[in-house]
Amino acid sequence: MTLPVFETPRLIVRSITEHDAEGLHEAYGDADAMRHWDLPPSVDVSQTAERIRLSAEADPRWHGMWAVQTHAGRFVGAINYHAHNEQQRRLALGWIVVPSCWRQGLMTEAAPPVISHCFTRLNAHRIEARIEPENVSSRRLAAKLRFTEEGLLRDWLCVAGEFRNVVMYSLLRTEWS
Repeated sequence: MTLPVFETPRLIVRSITEHDAEGLHEAYGDADAMRHWDLPPSVDVSQTAERIRLSAEADPRWHGMWAVQTHAGRFVGAINYHAHNEQQRRLALGWIVVPSCWRQGLMTEAAPPVISHCFTRLNAHRIEARIEPENVSSRRLAAKLRFTEEGLLRDWLCVAGEFRNVVMYSLLRTEWS
């Protein structure tokens, strides 16, 4: 199964490739952009390329990552699903936008076709977003996408030896359709 390509009025959402390393490194190499991610920032473009390679080689039944670019070809972010559990019919969604493109509504536009894909093609019943409490922009995005805030998971995430809380959000298939 290959990841489909989606087009929106401003964006193309397509499978990420190692050719996207420079663009993604704008986010992955930025400490501010990565402060709420589950990995420390990439030290250089080659480390970002390696992270992309690992994503691209993952079995798409369990993990998939899309590059988000403008119609002009500018890389602006990425969105992925991960932790797909077919038996429980749930998965998690994650997203990141390059800092120079923050607050332009790009992920609000890119996420809906990915969410639809997760519900229809991947047969998910529940999509989760686990967001650190301080990540106000992502929490706002989850609300715009009609996710429900469920509660705090204490020390749920460990990044570079540091434990972090996350707020669990979910969107059920019946709420989406």
